[in-house]
Amino acid sequence: ALHVDDAVLAATRLDTAALRRQNTEPLPLLRGLAPTTRRRTAVAADTTASGPSLVQRLAGLTPEEQQQALTDLVRSQVSDVLGHSGGDGVAAARAFKDLGFDSLTAVELRNQLHTATGLRLPATLIYDHPTPAALAAHLLDQLADELSPTGPLLAELGRLRSVIGGAGLGGSAQADVVAALRELLTAAGAVPGVEAGAVLGEPDAAHDRDLDSASDEELFALLDDLD
Repeated sequence: ALHVDDAVLAATRLDTAALRRQNTEPLPLLRGLAPTTRRRTAVAADTTASGPSLVQRLAGLTPEEQQQALTDLVRSQVSDVLGHSGGDGVAAARAFKDLGFDSLTAVELRNQLHTATGLRLPATLIYDHPTPAALAAHLLDQLADELSPTGPLLAELGRLRSVIGGAGLGGSAQADVVAALRELLTAAGAVPGVEAGAVLGEPDAAHDRDLDSASDEELFALLDDLD
């Protein structure tokens, strides 16, 4: 088999249970016969190791650099799933079907990209975005909100709204929360170019309105609008 150029079809009995019991990942030729989570677990551990998150690393890059970084990430994961030695051999514009992907490896790639990005991704990911470059562009689009300068702040406000909505506030507790919200609105109004009245969503003529005059209902409605 190693020295003859012609392929020969041979019926062979394989002990797949023994393959799964091995301490190492099966060769790519045999991986489909004995799927294992050993390599995938190692990849997840490497991805989630201590250090800046993917979003933190991308945040300091230009849009072009972000696209390239995500393309390199996809190529690296593709290489791992297919059992190649590195992502350099994976062409960004080559279709996944031409790279040798099937339904099993498509799901494995989806799972690894979920671990790497934290995004919820469909099983049809490589069919909807058929090349590594197209898939990287999709990931960048999905991460756009988190990469926005206001993304983390708006996400935190959304979580705050959920907590307040489920707290069942009343009496002095509600008054304390409203007072704290007024302080937040005052802080938002202190940002250059943002008036307190504008934060409240009022017309320009009412920008000078004192936040202390806002009703509790207005403050809670504002919190809803900020999400």
